[in-house]
Amino acid sequence: MTDLADLVTDTRVDLRIIASLIEPGSRVLDIGCGAGELLEVLERSRRVDARGIEISQKGVNAAVARGLAVIQGDADSDLSQYPDQSFDYVVLSETIQATHNARRVLEEMLRIGRKVIVSLPNFGHFDVRFRLMFLGRMPVSKRLPYSWYDTPNIHFCTISDFVALAHETGATVEQAITLNAAGRKLSLPLPEWLANLFGAQGVFLLSRQR
Repeated sequence: MTDLADLVTDTRVDLRIIASLIEPGSRVLDIGCGAGELLEVLERSRRVDARGIEISQKGVNAAVARGLAVIQGDADSDLSQYPDQSFDYVVLSETIQATHNARRVLEEMLRIGRKVIVSLPNFGHFDVRFRLMFLGRMPVSKRLPYSWYDTPNIHFCTISDFVALAHETGATVEQAITLNAAGRKLSLPLPEWLANLFGAQGVFLLSRQR
């Protein structure tokens, strides 16, 4: 088994964290997997049974070219096809804010996976608040690179919004990891209101009592 640290040097930080949360040998579904970067890391470092679903045909083609088991599908409409608890982990990275019905997607993930991992940008970060308050415009930054008129993001949620949604769906937040604007994990556990203010991104490990 290849060591995880040897594979993730150039990998997106939230994907490194997600990979570290997944037990070796698990059955994993990555929703919105893109070109399969996370799935490839997981297969090589964790020896998981990795599957992916991606809405973009270009992404599917790129993932399949890497030898990955990825099919074209839409998180908003296709998760109902999977049986209950058919995966050990279901992953949704930087995508929930781009789904049409985020609550329904999360409920389906909790149904088909024993554990659910979600990463998302935090629109409650102090830089976003500052730009809105003092500049009066939607922020454009390295973390949020799109203008308001061409962004793929449909919902502008905060870390606190997501925690509230998790509780509403009956999920337990087993771990909550906060990243700063530079993509580094904040070293100390923060209360939710501080994480919501200083976190540019959140990564959550969820479960639900059956």
